[in-house]
Amino acid sequence: MNAAATAVWGRTEQQDFRARVRGALLGAALGDALGAGVDPLPLTEIHRRHGPGGLTDPVPAHGRRGAVTAVTQLILFTVDGLIRAQVRRDTGAWHPPTDVHRAYLRWAATQYDWGPDERREDNGWLAHEEWLYTRRDAPRASLLGLGDDIMGTLHTPKNPTARDGGALARSAPFGLLVGWEPQLVCQLALECAAQTHGHPAATLASGAFAVVVHGLARGTTLEAAVRTALELVTAHPGHQPVTDGLTAALAAVREGVPGPDRVEALRRSGGDGRHAEDDLAVAVYAALVSEDVRHGLRLAVNHDGPSATTGALTGALLGALHGETALPPAWLCELEGRPTLLALADDFAMEMTQGPALHSATGAAPGWLARYPRA
Repeated sequence: MNAAATAVWGRTEQQDFRARVRGALLGAALGDALGAGVDPLPLTEIHRRHGPGGLTDPVPAHGRRGAVTAVTQLILFTVDGLIRAQVRRDTGAWHPPTDVHRAYLRWAATQYDWGPDERREDNGWLAHEEWLYTRRDAPRASLLGLGDDIMGTLHTPKNPTARDGGALARSAPFGLLVGWEPQLVCQLALECAAQTHGHPAATLASGAFAVVVHGLARGTTLEAAVRTALELVTAHPGHQPVTDGLTAALAAVREGVPGPDRVEALRRSGGDGRHAEDDLAVAVYAALVSEDVRHGLRLAVNHDGPSATTGALTGALLGALHGETALPPAWLCELEGRPTLLALADDFAMEMTQGPALHSATGAAPGWLARYPRA
């Protein structure tokens, strides 16, 4: 294989990209873990337990502090599917939604099996991580949508009434495909969201979120990235709840000092506050007004809604914007699965920047194919 063919990215660009990938994945997991401690609670109960300032630091959930939920699990398998898609491209097979769907089926197995199936060499390394074999508040629509081998599509989506944010955070990795144009990132996110969450608002919110992450990973401002997402999503039928939510989030920035009341008003502006577009609006607002990552995540999880989801969304945005070094180290050191997250983030960055040095149509590094089989 020709190593000279890999000289597409400069060293500085590669390092910046890796920092943003790490930031997005670790940030999402931190927000997920923070929100998990209060996820089922109304704001009044959060204040009763944690004081008038609400939750300010991680608390135990699922038996330990720093534990993540199915939100992070699905993000990991999304990344795995995207790497596998790149590796399989050498064979002439190129349909990323199918490879992501296969990855989601591997995740679904972790929700039912006792542990890794050592006989399945085609599973790759991620599906052999034993710590992932535990059910952590998996969205019902995700379990149902992946309950068989049939892949939902935009024309025949799974769970066409599912409007919750279960497909949102797992769409963050699509935004890290910085070599793609925004409209293609949006389309991929839409197609993969439809595999479990078929309501137009849920799929379009996922597409919009991926586009926002994409803009940040490319180095644009958060507001500019949101406006790009608005432009792209507006072209799709049924966009109004999503575009209204994003527009409200942008407007709320100028409405005074950030706080739980403002988040709650924004979350309920379009309905009952438990829809994907509401989660997206909260996350965008929290990221826009955040003083730092801690402040943004605290703002994102102190409300009546699905705190793990909004925390993960906000963490992915702030991590992609600022990179891994902006994340609070005291929270990182207790984060469940951090070695796995880092390894997968680095593998993704390496694949996207130096893929030709790892595999081609005529040869491949054996270790890479062991990690990401073409089967």
